[in-house]
Amino acid sequence: MDHDILISGGGIAGLCAAAAFGSAGFRVLCVDPAPPVTDREQAGADLRSTAFLQPAQAFLQQAGLWDRLAHHAMPLQTMRIVDAGGALPEPRVIKDFDASDISEKPFGWNLPNWLLRREMAATLEAMPNVDFRPGTGTRTLFTREAYARVGLSDGSVQQVRLVIAADGRNSPMRQAAGIGVKTTRFGQKALAFAVTHPLPHGNVSTEIHRTGGPFTLVPLPDFEGRHSSAVVWMEEGPKAEALFALPTAALEDAMSERSCHLLGRLTLASQRTIWPIIAQHAERLSGERLALVAEAAHVVPPIGAQGLNMSLSDMAALLDLAQAAPERLGDAAMLEAYHRRRIADVRARVAGITMLNRTSMLSAPPLRDARGTALNALYSVTPLRKTLMQLGLGARD
Repeated sequence: MDHDILISGGGIAGLCAAAAFGSAGFRVLCVDPAPPVTDREQAGADLRSTAFLQPAQAFLQQAGLWDRLAHHAMPLQTMRIVDAGGALPEPRVIKDFDASDISEKPFGWNLPNWLLRREMAATLEAMPNVDFRPGTGTRTLFTREAYARVGLSDGSVQQVRLVIAADGRNSPMRQAAGIGVKTTRFGQKALAFAVTHPLPHGNVSTEIHRTGGPFTLVPLPDFEGRHSSAVVWMEEGPKAEALFALPTAALEDAMSERSCHLLGRLTLASQRTIWPIIAQHAERLSGERLALVAEAAHVVPPIGAQGLNMSLSDMAALLDLAQAAPERLGDAAMLEAYHRRRIADVRARVAGITMLNRTSMLSAPPLRDARGTALNALYSVTPLRKTLMQLGLGARD
């Protein structure tokens, strides 16, 4: 075998997987057709941020990544849900979910995606049993009971025991294996960028619900001496496109109003990005010598920091099975066990986040009123509030 494992995809999920399996002693090749953009000002930089929830910290430590990331990470102590669905764009219900109610740790830690890629790529460079080849993609997949052969864009063919598809929502490896997907389209797009603001965020992640989808402010470290946050702003597609095209001053007016001025006037502090919102899950999470993880397996709207944390749960399950019986890496029994271990949680979380997103999109005033009433009711019952927080962390089944 050329390697034990080939990982198709060098985004954050693929880099995490390469570090985790490399740290466990497996010989890993990770490929991606595009080199990682590791500077926030560079064209193509991913200006979104990722919140690693509590269970992810242990996995990142095991993968040898956490020590590089910890001093860049912004703790998320409080999740604030704001309903601004009244006649005016101002908060009418504000509820804080504090991590201290269920744990001594924060809910999680937030980092910019471009920085994550920089630190993870640097970690892989120092791992002798991991070969990371940015600028090289997967072209073909040929599998047999005992091995997989993957053709790469550099003309080489790699024979491995296991292929991990971490190559996105349109995964070439998933398509090559003939695994179908179920997709829900919302007619939404999301804007992502960084902002500065005069008021401190206090390590509070804030989701503001009005219409079209949530407007989320996630804490970042100070930028050029000013308080800073990452913004993900979900709206109906045409409105999102119109916002994306606004001059900077007009966009800052619009985002400040949509944020209900909770942190004062927002100032754009990065490039803008925009992408379509879908929910999707694969019909199966495995095929012959193939495991699907991350967006190759499931895609959810950016609500509640679930996306990458679901992905890390995929990798943890797969790694656990691989370490339990290394001699059976990639065989049919191992991959069937992986599918069974993850599929119920994947389907449930995709369905739940789909429902939450549709609720956030409500535009009819009576339905928006009902949403605010429901938030009040859920928050007021302490055991229910704690259960919801634990479910969001993935701490309960």
